[in-house]
Amino acid sequence: MRSHTPDRPPLPLYLTEAWRATADYGLYLATHPLLRALPSGDGHPVLVLPGLLADDASTRVLRRELRRLGYRAHGWQLGRNIGPTPLAVNGLRDRLDQLAHRHDRPVTLVGWSLGGIFARDLARRTPAHVRQVITLGSPFRMVHTNQSRAHRAFERYSHLHVERLALPLEGDRGPLPMPSTSVYSRYDGIVHWQACLEAPGPQTENIAVHASHLGLGHHPAVLYAVADRLAQAEGTWRPFRAPLALGRLFPAPDQPVADELAGTGTVA
Repeated sequence: MRSHTPDRPPLPLYLTEAWRATADYGLYLATHPLLRALPSGDGHPVLVLPGLLADDASTRVLRRELRRLGYRAHGWQLGRNIGPTPLAVNGLRDRLDQLAHRHDRPVTLVGWSLGGIFARDLARRTPAHVRQVITLGSPFRMVHTNQSRAHRAFERYSHLHVERLALPLEGDRGPLPMPSTSVYSRYDGIVHWQACLEAPGPQTENIAVHASHLGLGHHPAVLYAVADRLAQAEGTWRPFRAPLALGRLFPAPDQPVADELAGTGTVA
């Protein structure tokens, strides 16, 4: 067993998160006319889950862009995300069932940070209702609390939680039974990027972007990647390939080798 403690997200990145998220929004506004070139969707339902301490207001830009492309994008409608409370656990299952039956089609789950961890767990529990899963800066491979600067905020509400998120998250669980994409950034100041890496699989991938954690919901590279993944025909999958014109927005992804999937250490 390795005893080395995984790295924290760098402090300078953490301290500049708000400023960089604002800059990411400015980039979104500057490139908004170009977003009209994103591929149109087939109208299938998309459920977007917010991160820790956030609510549906945080995902408004993303959902608005998805609706513009023709998708039926929905918020989770469960208020502020403070972890796996009875409202979140039961409400998420009910919300997914409701949307799958209302639209009579499987639902794509898009989860930001903690929302992505919820999305992956929900997909494993109800795979028949889920078309694919896309996570944004979600540390679903976290092995140590050191890998998240939001851990104390999460633990503040632990007395309200009905499920424990034991480390290592997902442990030895294999790939999801449907296509899954992890969008992550080496410039994430909230969670360490290594904790966000998806394991190799026939329908799994990691997409690297230059973004802050708080800006993942509106950064143009993320919007492009999400739209590209959603545009795939149901039942088909191909790896993401950034167009040459946008190559600078997408750094080469890091290969999720074993030591990266485990962070840089294990929990004793």
